[in-house]
Amino acid sequence: MKYLKQISIIFGITMIGELLNQILPFPIPSGVYGLFLLLAGLCSGIIKLEDVERTGNLLLDLMPLMFVPVSVGLLDSFEALKAVLIPIVVISCVSTIVVMIVTGKTAEWIIHRNERRKS
Repeated sequence: MKYLKQISIIFGITMIGELLNQILPFPIPSGVYGLFLLLAGLCSGIIKLEDVERTGNLLLDLMPLMFVPVSVGLLDSFEALKAVLIPIVVISCVSTIVVMIVTGKTAEWIIHRNERRKS
């Protein structure tokens, strides 16, 4: 019963994100609306972490399985992708490095800010 409540909260927020995507004229994916709604609910205390934590962890554990069909699809269209393979690999590597650097610097900034507040 606990999982049913948690999945209902998560899917309900996702559905509201879908509705916002239909109503608002911005080119933002509905999943992003849902994530921001969930973040706002968690930060404001409207949604407690315990209300979505177990199901959220389960969904995160299952996430790698969602990439299997995409990988098979890429292998099926390898001939079409062969012409742009090198640019895709370069862009993927560069963007991964940039994301890692930005994430690390942001984490360092947050840690230093929290240490300054404690002192």
